[in-house]
Amino acid sequence: MTVARAVALLTAEGLVVTRPGSGTYVAQRARGAGAVVDTAWQTVALTDRTVHTGSITDPLGPPPAGAIRLDGGYLHPSLRPTRALSAALARAARRPDAWDRAPTDGLAPLRSVFAALAGGDVTPEDVLVTAGGQSALSIAFRAVAAPGSPVLVESPTYPGAVAAARAAGLRPVPVPVDDEGLRPDLLAEAFGMTGARVLYCQPTYHNPTGAVLSPERRRQVLDVARSAGAFVVEDDFARCLGHDGATPRALVADDRHGTVVHLTSLTKPAAPSLRIGALVARGPVMERMRAVRLVDDFFVARPLQEAALDLVSSPGWERHLRALAGALRQRCGEAVAAVARHCPQWMIARVPHGGLHLWVRLPRGADDLEIASAARRQGVAVSAGRRFFVSEPPGAFLRISFASAEPAELVEGLRRLSHPD
Repeated sequence: MTVARAVALLTAEGLVVTRPGSGTYVAQRARGAGAVVDTAWQTVALTDRTVHTGSITDPLGPPPAGAIRLDGGYLHPSLRPTRALSAALARAARRPDAWDRAPTDGLAPLRSVFAALAGGDVTPEDVLVTAGGQSALSIAFRAVAAPGSPVLVESPTYPGAVAAARAAGLRPVPVPVDDEGLRPDLLAEAFGMTGARVLYCQPTYHNPTGAVLSPERRRQVLDVARSAGAFVVEDDFARCLGHDGATPRALVADDRHGTVVHLTSLTKPAAPSLRIGALVARGPVMERMRAVRLVDDFFVARPLQEAALDLVSSPGWERHLRALAGALRQRCGEAVAAVARHCPQWMIARVPHGGLHLWVRLPRGADDLEIASAARRQGVAVSAGRRFFVSEPPGAFLRISFASAEPAELVEGLRRLSHPD
């Protein structure tokens, strides 16, 4: 028995091969152990086109095992509807047509769900189902602008959007935000100076600052974009992440000119691997995005779409969102209190009413990367603010997630941040 187990282990490792009726033999090696493949020729073949991932990878590397994660962009497992997701996926897999090809635009009932979520007079025909929000960003940027074009982005902004824009060959140009979000006066100036035809923004629970554009600014942003003949790519990732149940209307709900390309996702309020999102648009730009999606991957996997539809169509989904709103409100309050207690020299300009993060301004002269690095040594992971700017930051900041850790871990993590070494 010992020999049989040893042979099985050697076979699994590829060191021996068994031939029924013949015996067991030492496996041949394709090349000498430790041989290095010469791939230098690829440098020439790939030319100078580079996909930049620096904005979405932590410069400090992955956090150590067991670290308190205050750097996440997803819900802690305790906040996810895990049982409901598992049940929905199991039911979806049992459907007779579960493994049939899905429509390129997405399942019609799921598109209806996203149309209702966007609001206004959006119809299912205006919706394209995507494999999450990041996929939606990639499709949108490639559809609305040619490589080499400028794209206006908020400063600070979501690093994943910057990475997607650069991967599409676009040049991100920053437009400052204040405590009330994007500044329309500087937006008009940026359009005039750059000739850009695309603006990427997050009007609702902006990542990382948590700001919400006022109704007046929303009108101004749309007016400025229409005057410039530009698209507004509205990232509505936090549509289901309001803390008090009063999430503002999406820009697309009040768009009457086809200016807005709206994107949202079920990933944030559910779980990281529920990669289901949507793009909403009208006119030729939607046809362009359908074409990009068709070339990319034909369609989103049908079982995942069916599972998402099952989840959001059940009465339990609304209960989950209500419970989630309360939990996020509580954790946000605890994080704010912990910062005031343990790090009183830090400033929170705005306590968010939605989303997953706090945006903290550090004292003058502080180095956000050094503080984030020192926090790692204390077993706490936070995001250095410089990752959220495409140009020189106006100061030092940290983004702290209050949704990616348990309440006790959240408080303990902030306590450790007050004693970095």
